[in-house]
Amino acid sequence: MQSFVGNPDAIVIGGGMAGLAAATFLAKQGKNVRLFEQSQAVGGRARTKEMNGFYMNQGPHALYRSGRGIEVLRELGIEPRGRVPSISGAYAIKDGVKHTFPAGLVSMLTTGLFGLSAKLEAGRLLASIQKIDTRSLMSATVREWVENQISHPAVRELFLAVFRVSTYTNAPELMSAGAALEQVKMALDKNVLYLDGGWQTLVDEAERAAERAGVIIEKGFKVESVERTGAGQERNLYAVRGVRLSDGRRLATSTVVIASSPTVAARLVEDGEHPLLAKWADESIPVKAACLDIALSRLPNPKATFALGMDRPLYLSVHSAAARLAPCEGALIQLAKYLPPDDDQPPESVERELENLLELLQPGWREALVYRRFLPDMVVMNAIATARHRGTKGRPGPQVEDVPGLFVVGDWVGEEGLLVDASLASARHASDIIARYKPAEAQAAVR
Repeated sequence: MQSFVGNPDAIVIGGGMAGLAAATFLAKQGKNVRLFEQSQAVGGRARTKEMNGFYMNQGPHALYRSGRGIEVLRELGIEPRGRVPSISGAYAIKDGVKHTFPAGLVSMLTTGLFGLSAKLEAGRLLASIQKIDTRSLMSATVREWVENQISHPAVRELFLAVFRVSTYTNAPELMSAGAALEQVKMALDKNVLYLDGGWQTLVDEAERAAERAGVIIEKGFKVESVERTGAGQERNLYAVRGVRLSDGRRLATSTVVIASSPTVAARLVEDGEHPLLAKWADESIPVKAACLDIALSRLPNPKATFALGMDRPLYLSVHSAAARLAPCEGALIQLAKYLPPDDDQPPESVERELENLLELLQPGWREALVYRRFLPDMVVMNAIATARHRGTKGRPGPQVEDVPGLFVVGDWVGEEGLLVDASLASARHASDIIARYKPAEAQAAVR
């Protein structure tokens, strides 16, 4: 077996946004950092496909303007460029019928979605959301909160739809109400950005920031395992020793950051003696969506730019109506069905459902079709923030306590936010911990 070579201060496994951010912050601390990405390009789910002037994210992507993620990006020297989507041209879909989406006072009064008493209840709730103490609701489910706080069935449907679009999660019996309400509060506060050129712009800038900081990025190299020492003393029993790559190389280091899913993290640690990682992997329930991305040469109905299903977990948005994602006169539409954890609907049935929604909003779209892509089972987030585990407050921190020198980052780690907000916040937090972390025995083991 090949012996350990090299001696980077830290190795980061995974080149998504969390991995790139963690590597950059560590390098800025003066550490020698190497990042390994098994594919030929960094970015993970944030990559964008360019097709004849159309920029297609992997499903609908939006950056919360008041979220932790945008703050971390700015710390990295990255300023996202894009626009806030307009609330005009928005519809609520119920029983296959379009209704004005109740996004503001005027639309709330004019929508045919529900009657006067329901409108008053919906308006009252929307006006009071910013005052809700979400910390006290982390252990309550979305379903429990909706049933306890809302009397009108149509208003319950509206709020369940708002929770779905804010969190991408269709699991009201599992999802933490506190975590979901935090997302809604951010959306109501400053809304979101659709990014010019797609999320690839963030990936490209994050990669450049990492390289400027001195990170060595190796693409197309898979890490097979994180290797550890033999029996040590006290807490440094089985501390990180290095990594083994698929090409046979073994690199020594005392610090490894895994920027991937809890399942991958558990698999990478070699001998099964990692109860925390196994527990996190067993308890995680991925958030999934079926996504239909549509590029059109023209938009048949320019006045219909957004739709949200009330009785079905469906979403449609003309992202090019806000951001530069399509050629002049062209349109980029992203549709999604938020999938429940126990989903067993055939993909072709889901695709037809999304096509029917598109036909309702944009009749004649097939005559203008340039390109389409259907992603039937996309992982949006690696773990639901469940009420059972106290929402975001019960998620694991970056430091793996029973494997000294091992850290995890990603959208399932840390107490701050969901989606890319959690990914970037956990990367920042991990780098702060590592800056103070000095495992003497672990360092000695790799010498």
